[in-house]
Amino acid sequence: MINVNMYEVNETYNMIEHEKLDVRTITLGISLLECVDSNLEALNEKIYKKITTLAKNLVSTGQDIEADFGIPIVNKRISVTPIALVGGSACRRPEDFVTIAKTLDMAAKEVGVNFIGGYSALVSKGMTRADKNLILSIPQALSQTERVCSSVNVGSTKTGIDMDAVELMGRIVTETAEATRDHDSLGCAKLVIFCNAPDDNPFMAGASHRVAEASPTAFHGVTESEAIINVGVSGPGVVKVALAKVRDANFEVLCETIKKTAFKITRVGQLVAQEASRRMGIPFGIIDLSLAPTPSVGDSVAEILEEIGLERVGAPGTTAALAMLNDQVKKGGVMASSYVGGLSGAFIPVSEDQGMIDAVSMGALTIEKLEAMTCVCSVGLDMIAIPGDTPSSTIAGIIADEAAIGMVNQKTTAVRLIPVVGKKVGETA
Repeated sequence: MINVNMYEVNETYNMIEHEKLDVRTITLGISLLECVDSNLEALNEKIYKKITTLAKNLVSTGQDIEADFGIPIVNKRISVTPIALVGGSACRRPEDFVTIAKTLDMAAKEVGVNFIGGYSALVSKGMTRADKNLILSIPQALSQTERVCSSVNVGSTKTGIDMDAVELMGRIVTETAEATRDHDSLGCAKLVIFCNAPDDNPFMAGASHRVAEASPTAFHGVTESEAIINVGVSGPGVVKVALAKVRDANFEVLCETIKKTAFKITRVGQLVAQEASRRMGIPFGIIDLSLAPTPSVGDSVAEILEEIGLERVGAPGTTAALAMLNDQVKKGGVMASSYVGGLSGAFIPVSEDQGMIDAVSMGALTIEKLEAMTCVCSVGLDMIAIPGDTPSSTIAGIIADEAAIGMVNQKTTAVRLIPVVGKKVGETA
C-alpha cells in the first residue's frame, strides 16, 4: 500500500487541476486462447461472453476511482490476444475475421469501453494463412467498426524484418484510407505497424469521429496471464511546469527535475492500478508512464523540449533533448515502482501535439528529422497525415525505415500514417 502525506496530496491536486495530469487509461488485458474453436459462430459466442463477463465492471470501477480519489481517468479499454492466433482454426477467408472484429466491437459497446485492441497479427518472421487473412481484412474491419484497433508486428531484433509483410502493410494502409475516406481516412488512425511490439502496452491507437489518440495499439501478449490490469499515466504539462521553475539551470538540475517529476506521476498511476486491481479482483500488471500529448494548450512534449532550451522543435539539439527527456522519464518511473513496463517515455505524435504542429507549419520540423527523433523516443512516426495520393510503395518504404531503427537499436518502433484521401500537401482535414 502506498503511504502519502498532506504535502503529496496538495501537490497532486495542483498537478491535476492546473498541470493536466491524468491517468490516460485503465486497460484490462484478456486472454482469448481458451475461446479457440473451429466453428466460427461458436468462436464469436465464446469471445463475446468472455469479454462481457470479465469487463462488465471495468468502466464503473474506473468511474468510482475517479470519484473517490479525484484523479481523472480518461479512457477505459480492453486488449485481447492477437486475433490472428485466436481465429486461425475457424477463419478461412478475410471476411471471416471481419465477423470477429464486429464481435469485438459489440462487446466493447456492451461494457462501455472506449476502445478494444488486439485485432492483430505477429509476423516478424513470416505469415501463416491466418495472419495474411487477418491483415487483408483490416480495411473492411476498421471501416465497419467503431472501437476496434488494429496492429501488425512486422519485425524484431531477434528475427529481423519480414519485408513481404512490410510491402503488404503499405497496401493495407492505402486501402484502409480509401475504405474510410468519408471520415477523412480516419481508419488509419486505428492501425499501427510495429517492430518489437511489447506484450504489456496499455495504450492503443484510437480514433472516434475526428478525435484521435496518439498511442500505439495494445494487444494482450500470449506470455501474459489470463487477465491483468495495466495502467497508462501521462503528464507532459506537469513536466513542463516543473522545468519552467528551474529555467536556465544546468543539465544536472534539469535531469533531476524530470526524474523527480516522473517519480510523482508514476506514484499516481500505481495508486490507481492497485485500487482497480483490488476492486475488480484481477491481478495488477504494469504502469506505463508515457508523456502522451494532446492538442490542449500546455499538454505538449514539444513545449517540454523548448523549455529545456531549444529555440524550436526540429532545430539542432532536438534529438539530444528528446533522448535526455526519455531517459530521465524512464529512470524516474523505475524509482517509483517496480511494475513500470509497456513503452514508458515520450511520444511525439505530430497531429496531437500543438507544439509539433506549429514547428511543422514553420518548416522547422520535417519527416526526416522526426525519423531521427524516433531513434531515441518511445515509439516512432505517429499520427502523421500525408497526401492521399501517396503511393503504397512509399508508405512501405517509411515502414521499413522505421522497423530498421527498432530492429538495430533493440527498441519498440511504430508507424501510424494517415493518407487523407482527396487532400494534398498544405490542406487540412
